[in-house]
Amino acid sequence: MPPKNPILGLCQQASFLISAAKVDQCPADEGREVAFAGRSNAGKSSALNTLTHANLARTSKTPGRTQLLNFFRLDDERRLVDLPGYGYAKVPIPLKQHWQRHLEAYLGSRESLVGVFLMMDIRHPLTEFDRMMLDWSGAAEMPLHILLTKSDKLAFGAAKNALLAIQRDIRKGWGESVSVQLFSAPKRQGVDEAQQVLASWLGLEEPADSGQETGA
Repeated sequence: MPPKNPILGLCQQASFLISAAKVDQCPADEGREVAFAGRSNAGKSSALNTLTHANLARTSKTPGRTQLLNFFRLDDERRLVDLPGYGYAKVPIPLKQHWQRHLEAYLGSRESLVGVFLMMDIRHPLTEFDRMMLDWSGAAEMPLHILLTKSDKLAFGAAKNALLAIQRDIRKGWGESVSVQLFSAPKRQGVDEAQQVLASWLGLEEPADSGQETGA
């Protein structure tokens, strides 16, 4: 009998592939690739590790630690990409400019990219970087799924109210194509829902029913 969540089998064999400072250092642009983006300290690496049941991405209490495009191999046709954190005030301006330049080059040229997970701290959503990513995904017609991370930092009712408010803002500004959910790495909240999106993008199962809580 096949596993209920086919992404888990792939994640068990996930391995680091390569780090790239520039687009021309990335792996061959073929197969399917899902990227993880987020403002520095939004919980991006923790979310990636939780979703894959592995320690793929390095986590740190020092925001801005991820300075490269880090590629992880799932199989010959599928990869995950941990994108550089962005927006941390203590990072030198030239380094910020380097990240932005090469992040934009990656997003604008990568044919194998099939979807982007955008991590937002539920307490500080829709930052300038988040809005930039939403604008880009709309212009590029790229599927984007938002994880409202650190949702365990709020009471359940407050977290649900924040989700509804952010869903309204997303619909008003960017339409119905962006999906949103609550997520907590420590509490493993929202893991199954996010894994279903990941599996769908990687061609492992049918897309989730649009009637689910994602708010798509």
